[in-house]
Amino acid sequence: MSRDRESTAIDQVLRPAVFLDRDGILNVDSDYLFEIDKFRWIDGAIEAVKAINDAGYFAFVITNQSGVARGFYQEADIHRLHGWMAAQLAAHDARIDAFEYCPFHPDGSVASYRRNSDRRKPEPGMIVDLLEKFPVDAGRSFVVGDRPSDIEAARAAGMPGHLFAGGNLRDFILPLLARG
Repeated sequence: MSRDRESTAIDQVLRPAVFLDRDGILNVDSDYLFEIDKFRWIDGAIEAVKAINDAGYFAFVITNQSGVARGFYQEADIHRLHGWMAAQLAAHDARIDAFEYCPFHPDGSVASYRRNSDRRKPEPGMIVDLLEKFPVDAGRSFVVGDRPSDIEAARAAGMPGHLFAGGNLRDFILPLLARG
């Protein structure tokens, strides 16, 4: 490794991250959501993402999207919805640093998506992939989800998971960020 590359790698500052499930955390869970006109933000979701950004954390989305494997929608629909979400957040000076999703399900009706995947929660694959792509301080990071599989994925990745049972997401996130 050249001196410049070595210096850059050493100088790269690790930042904590918040790994957010999507459906039930950022948006109202309406079973296999992929249509923008059916999307509804959870109360305080945009403000929560902004608070995560302002605290210096990465904001990541990790979401199981078995609707692809079940033939309800295509991966392009997920990308379209995530792009729309990113634009909505940007209008409030907030951002998601990366959207990760798993389109696979072992019982899927679409053959090319019918399989087990280490990226499907409760497996930690999406989290592990993000830890490899970004300079994340895993020891100060955590997952927020609304299902036991989200918390299991967090534990499998070696970080705490917090179960959001509803209400205002910003009010839920702020004390977690303060523990930093």
